[in-house]
Amino acid sequence: MIRTVLLAGRAGLHLRAASRIAVAAALLPAAVTVRTLDRPAVPADSVLALLSLGALCGTELILEAHGAGAAEALDSLADLFATDLDVAGA
Repeated sequence: MIRTVLLAGRAGLHLRAASRIAVAAALLPAAVTVRTLDRPAVPADSVLALLSLGALCGTELILEAHGAGAAEALDSLADLFATDLDVAGA
């Protein structure tokens, strides 16, 4: 399954946001990768791999999930990427 989402974080995909997303991805039963239009797919559960995307606010991210719970995994991670994780309470 594939889902496209725009990165909402005003500061882009920085260390704190990547850490939250990687932890969430590691807890999911499905294997999820993330790529941009100009960068190859990386595992969503790796902080360093996510940072290597160099994604800025508004970057289109392509999420792909395989295995049990793929749809739910995409929903969960797409919600995180579409949320500005730098806003208090996010």
